[in-house]
Order: sequence, then structure tokens, then C-alpha cells
Amino acid sequence: MKYAFVFPGQGSQFVGMGKDLAENFKSAQEVFQEVNEALSQDLYKIMVEGPESELTLTYNTQPALMATSMAIVKILEKDFGIQLKEKATFVAGHSLGEYSAACAAGVFSLEETAKLLRIRGNAMQKAVPSGVGGMAAVIGMSFKDVSALIDACSDKENLIVAANDNSDGQVVLSGHMKAIDKAVEIAAEFGAKRCIKLPVSAPFHSPLMQPAAEAMARAFMEVESHNADIPLISNVLAQAITDKNEIIKNLIEQVTGSVRWRESVLFMKEKGITDVVELGAGKVLSGIVKRSDKDMNAYSVGTVAEIEDLAKNL
Repeated sequence: MKYAFVFPGQGSQFVGMGKDLAENFKSAQEVFQEVNEALSQDLYKIMVEGPESELTLTYNTQPALMATSMAIVKILEKDFGIQLKEKATFVAGHSLGEYSAACAAGVFSLEETAKLLRIRGNAMQKAVPSGVGGMAAVIGMSFKDVSALIDACSDKENLIVAANDNSDGQVVLSGHMKAIDKAVEIAAEFGAKRCIKLPVSAPFHSPLMQPAAEAMARAFMEVESHNADIPLISNVLAQAITDKNEIIKNLIEQVTGSVRWRESVLFMKEKGITDVVELGAGKVLSGIVKRSDKDMNAYSVGTVAEIEDLAKNL
């Protein structure tokens, strides 16, 4: 068996996440407490009690999802004696999940990762005025085929790009709202089954996020980092890297670049991965992997029962 451990991105959050972990494991409580202290905020209370409108604010969502994922990693390490670096061939994460992956691989400390994601969330929220940009999911078109739709909707004043290449038949567009609206309107003419505007507040992973990329470049200058203990599959490269400077470079580029998740899954398969294990809230990534490749086992680990089952099998 060859394992890749993957970490979810924005959209997987829900009110109540992490509650059963903290109620059953002191190691999880310690993770949530450390994140609270790093942010000078009771983020755990928002995670458990909401309101949902507060949790879904980008600057809360990003560290909250990371904290949940890292609580599971710490439970595996401290309560079951399972070290990820001894079991994992690769780690990877979708968008903000790449920060969780980097933390799990020892590139950044938990405290530093929480602070970085707070800066990232704030910077991405502020990069584009509300209502100017957005995102839409195109269902039923490949990454290659969606380029014709993009060309039909973009001009110098209003651009869109392919932000997430999630799987065959699921590509996410990002950019100016006028171009997004046009894509939703005409996508069927280009062969899309559906094109759905997403409930996000900014055009993530597009050139409009350049101010946020610059903010992250400044933030990383203040952070202590280490080479990865586990090879990390970069979103922008769809290749595995361990050098800390290369990881940071690609995390900065990721803010404006495409998340090449479909290619990352193909890379895992080429390298002989048999099991893709999603650690954290929700089941989005394991679902994408199952749809992308039926030969690979993919499952989510986010509850106490799921952690116990994983520990028995590792």
C-alpha cells in the first residue's frame, strides 16, 4: 500500500467541525488552543457554534479548516503513535489545504501556519472590491475544452481564467463578475452540462489576486521554514517538492495561479499511490479522486470513528 494524505480547501467547512475531536482527544484540544492563541481569537468557538456567516468569512475559514486537519494529524501521532512521515509517500492540499499539507510535512509550525492563513484570508478578501469578481463551476467540460468558453467571455476589461482543474468534467472559472455572468449564460453553447456561479466573495486563483500574492511574499519573509519531511505535491506544479524555498515560491504563485488538482491525482497514480486519504472536514477531495480514478482507494477521515478505522489499517 502506498498512501498520499490530502487536505481540503475552502468550501468544506461546516458549523460543528472539530467538536467531536476536541471532546474525545486532549491532543485535538491542544491544537485548537494553540491556533486560538496564535490568532488572539476564539476561533474554535466559531467553528463549533457558528454562526455560519462568521465561519464562512475567508479569514476565519482558512485557519479553521487547517486547524481541523492538523487536529487529526496530531491525534494520529500522539494517541495512536502513527507518524505521517513514516506512512505517507506524498502530502497535498487543495488551495489553502496546501498550507495544511506543508504544516503536516513540517515546513511550518502550527502557530506560523495559522498566522499565514489569517494573512492570506485577509489579503484575498481585500484584493478585489466586493461584487467585482467571482467564480463559477463548469460541469461537463475538460480543462482543455473550456479555453474556448474563456476566450468568448474575456476581454481587456473583463477577464476570466481556469482557476481549478479539479477533475475531468469539473473546471472552476475565476475573474471579473461580468465575464463570469457571461460564462454562466453561454456555457451550454460550448458543451457544458451546467455552469454554476459559486457562493464566494472573491475571484480566487486569478490574476486579480496579485495584491494578495504580494502580501504573502512579504509574510513569508518573516516565517521560519524547513524542508518538507514528506514530499509535497504543489498545486501549481502538479509535481512533488521538498525544498522549503521552492515550496514558499509555489505557495505565493498559487494565489494567482491555477490549482492543478486533476494532474496532481494523475501524478499520484503514476507514482504508484494506492490510497488517497483526506484528513479534515468534509469529503470533497476523496469524492473528486473517486470520480477521477476508480482504481485508487479514496476515503475521508474527519470523525473519531474514521480516525480509529484508519489507525487500525495503517
